[in-house]
Amino acid sequence: MKSTLLKDIAHKTQADLAKMVSDKKESLRQFRFGTTGAKAKNVKEGKTLRRDIARILTVMNKPKEEVVSEVKKGK
Repeated sequence: MKSTLLKDIAHKTQADLAKMVSDKKESLRQFRFGTTGAKAKNVKEGKTLRRDIARILTVMNKPKEEVVSEVKKGK
C-alpha cells in the first residue's frame, strides 16, 4: 500500500493532492463518528487513513523534484 500510494501521489498536482486529503479526512470522520455506539468492523482503517493523510501532506510540502527522486530510488 505504501509504495503504490507514494507512486500515485508523486506525480499529481497540488489541487489533486488537496482533494485527496479532503476525501481521506472525510473518510476518517465517517469512520470515527459514523459508527458511534457500534463496534468498527475494521479497526485498522483509522490508522491507515491517518497515515495516508500524513503521507499526502508530506508530499505536498516537499519540493516536487525531491519527491520524484525518492520514488525513483525506491525509498
